[in-house]
Amino acid sequence: MSYPISPALRHCSKLNIPDLPLSSLSPSASAPTPTAPIEEEEAAPAAAEKTLFTLTLKSFDAAAKPKVIKEIKQMLGLSLVESKKFVESAPKMMKEGVPKEESEKIVEAMKALGAVVVSD
Repeated sequence: MSYPISPALRHCSKLNIPDLPLSSLSPSASAPTPTAPIEEEEAAPAAAEKTLFTLTLKSFDAAAKPKVIKEIKQMLGLSLVESKKFVESAPKMMKEGVPKEESEKIVEAMKALGAVVVSD
């Protein structure tokens, strides 16, 4: 049985899909199991040192509230109203997945303004 071909597709002769060997799709082509335990042992020490942190605004000095709002506005890219609501709802998570160096800089900058930020 033949299906009619759309006039728009008559000029197309190839779908441009690369041919894949069927052996790469089979489940038996997975990596050998003896190497897996070795990789897990090497990965264990690397997991011990945390590299990404979550920053949480715990509290702030009432006198420093305008400065903290401005810094949060600049850091998180929020509007002034959103930043004010964010600061007033402390404790609240600021950022997630922040590298160690950047998190230390943010904690120090916020501490200098009178805010308490904790990196977990």
